[in-house]
Amino acid sequence: MTIRPFELTDTDAVIELWRQCRLVVPWNDPGKDIARKLKVGADLFLVDERDAEIAGSVMGGYEGHRGWINYLAVSPGYQRQGIGRALMAEVQRKLIDLGCPKINLQVRSTNQAVIAFYEALGFADDHALGMGKRLESDQ
Repeated sequence: MTIRPFELTDTDAVIELWRQCRLVVPWNDPGKDIARKLKVGADLFLVDERDAEIAGSVMGGYEGHRGWINYLAVSPGYQRQGIGRALMAEVQRKLIDLGCPKINLQVRSTNQAVIAFYEALGFADDHALGMGKRLESDQ
C-alpha cells in the first residue's frame, strides 16, 4: 500500500474510482472539483496506489476552524482491506499537524454501510442539518 499526494496524472483514474463508488452526482463536475482542490490545500488530497492502480482516495480540507473530508472512496475490489481506514488516518494526521480541532463530513442518510464505517472510526451524528448553496454551476 502506498498512500501519496494526488498527482495530475491520477485524474482519470480517480474520477473513475469516484464513479465506481457512486460519489459523482450530476450537479458536481468531478474534474472541476479536482481543479478547485489543487488550488487550495492540495497536500490534503491523497490517493492509495496498489499495483500501479488507484485503489482509494480522500480529499481533506481545513480553513482554520474545521477540517472536512470529501471523496473518501475505495475501489469495490479493494474494500474491506483497511484502505479507507489508512486514508482516514493519514489525512487526519495531516489535519492534526495543521492544528485542526475537529473533522466534519457529510454522508447521504441512505448510505447505512458508510455511516457504520465512519461510526467505527469514532465519528458521530452531530445532529446538525447540512445546508449548501451553489456559487458556481458545474453544468
